[in-house]
Amino acid sequence: MRKVLKFIIGICFIAYIFVLVILLFFESRGTETNLSFLEYIKRSSNFIPFNTIYFYVQAMFNETLNINIILRNIIGNIIAFMPMGVFLPIFIRKLNSVTRFTISMIVLILCIETIQAFTRRGSFDIDDLILNVFGALLVFTIWRSNIVKKLVFR
Repeated sequence: MRKVLKFIIGICFIAYIFVLVILLFFESRGTETNLSFLEYIKRSSNFIPFNTIYFYVQAMFNETLNINIILRNIIGNIIAFMPMGVFLPIFIRKLNSVTRFTISMIVLILCIETIQAFTRRGSFDIDDLILNVFGALLVFTIWRSNIVKKLVFR
């Protein structure tokens, strides 16, 4: 029974990765391809922590930006990597410590953000990294609680 459950979780993990890759790299984005690479990085990147989050919160209170855009960007970035908090510790036993999991998520998301910037399929935003890691770490912490593990793997 446990092997069947792990197989089903594996299929779910593959499906999740497939959807994540589509959302991160193939979703239609209005990138300016006529800019030089350096100009593109200057215009589309954010290296200042909480700068984009602050912009969205300010826009929400000023009502200068559609609330759907704000929610999609803030909540969406948190939700996007939440499944990693369950999947990675199941398939990579060494990632069962908070420190190793957090470092792995930071490295993974830094790579994704960098690839998005270099391929112009998105932008490098340090706030995306913060929100993505927060979402994954939140679920990781909940998953590690013995109550959840006992309910799922009975």
